[in-house]
Amino acid sequence: MPSLQKTTPPRDRAVVCPTRRDDVAAAGSELIGGPAGRFARFGTSALTPVRVIALVAIGMFALGMVQKVPCYDWAWFRGTTSQYTHACYSDIPHLFVGRGFSEGLIPYFDRLSGDIEFLEYPVLTGLFMEVAALLTPDGADLMHREQTYWMINSAMLLVCAAVLAVCVARTHRRRPWDGLLVALAPAFALTATINWDLLAVALTSVAVLMWSRGRSLAFGIFIGLATAAKLYPVFLLGALLLLCWRAGKWREYGAALLGAGGAWFAVNLPVMLLAPEGWKQFYTFSQERNVDFGSVWLLLSQRTGEPITPETANVSAALLMLLACGGIAALALTAPRRPRFVQLAFLVVAAFVLVNKVYSPQYVLWLIPLAALARPRWRDFLIWQACEVMYFLSIWMYLAFTTSGNKQGLPTDGYHFAVVLHLLGTLFFCAVVVRDILAPERDVVRQDGSDDPSGGVLDGAEDVFVMGRAAHPARHAASMVEGPRVEWGMARE
Repeated sequence: MPSLQKTTPPRDRAVVCPTRRDDVAAAGSELIGGPAGRFARFGTSALTPVRVIALVAIGMFALGMVQKVPCYDWAWFRGTTSQYTHACYSDIPHLFVGRGFSEGLIPYFDRLSGDIEFLEYPVLTGLFMEVAALLTPDGADLMHREQTYWMINSAMLLVCAAVLAVCVARTHRRRPWDGLLVALAPAFALTATINWDLLAVALTSVAVLMWSRGRSLAFGIFIGLATAAKLYPVFLLGALLLLCWRAGKWREYGAALLGAGGAWFAVNLPVMLLAPEGWKQFYTFSQERNVDFGSVWLLLSQRTGEPITPETANVSAALLMLLACGGIAALALTAPRRPRFVQLAFLVVAAFVLVNKVYSPQYVLWLIPLAALARPRWRDFLIWQACEVMYFLSIWMYLAFTTSGNKQGLPTDGYHFAVVLHLLGTLFFCAVVVRDILAPERDVVRQDGSDDPSGGVLDGAEDVFVMGRAAHPARHAASMVEGPRVEWGMARE
């Protein structure tokens, strides 16, 4: 029988201050004067939490640009190895030439002369790249044009970074300071200008904010736009399906699905009809791509010495993804309390990252905002980020080793260790999120009695379909957990 337990989310409570609840945040705050005292008053200054987080994100983005200076000055243009040894590689200047933007070719319509016939990116990302190319002045100095193209793209991506930070800070009304996890994430600064992933990440974060405000159609529209820029945002619809199924919110889910489909078709249909071969290139490339850097498939292939064909990797990855989604579905429908939306969203995107044929360093951007909302705990977040930074450095040193004649850099065994570290770091964060779902009294977001601040219509909704243990509500929270005891959304005094 379904559980008819209903949570009543708390309203109009004070903003949560992390330095009073998180030991790592409190220790880190010593750099700026220490934890907030009992007489601190928030919201009385022009520097509101959201504005502070946006400024910090902009500052970290700028530091990431500074880190690329050796490449901007010379390493992108004078040999291959230097851009790896300085860990400042970016696809952006190379694809300005490699995908015909420097020659004025129109993406998807004009055929390329290299191994790839058309631009291999989704349509909205292709539009983003083309707009930056149109803003890049013509000239005889190709190096200067590549530098300018990277700078224009960086300026546009900076806007995406600011939108991302603001949306994360505003998603949980009472926890705006959790946005600092995104703004201060080391991997965010290091990978923001490697590729164009921040566009899809920003649109996805807007979608999550819209859902948290109960705007189902707007959520769907932004998810559709994000999926038109990168494939991974579509998986959020799967996570939402499970939660709406459990809560019986079919009308809201239908509106989200309609908005997503409509927005995706509105962006893709013109190119699909006018340049079908170019439009298919992204999907063809994804299917035919060999196993590549960072993936478990490359690790297995290199360790065993047996090549893994794209077809084998595709089938194996699809089966593992289906298995993971089945496990997530069972978790969503049998957990003692309905999981929070961002918890399930993080798990499904992380599963896709773990089984994918390739893991480029910038893919960590897909997970950072979801991780900050799913498990806003500085210790766990920094452990995961440390693994990702190690992988970021290792892949460039490995490429330096494989491209330099004197074999300077990280050898294959060291790179394999970094891949395993990345996989274990992501699995670790998944594990703590699953633990929070199974023991909601350990979820720091719910310890004050909140239900699902990012859940929109799901926040405080009663269950109409559950399975297993969820059909028998927990009688009380674990007594050994520090902090307030939580029983189905209500904090005991």
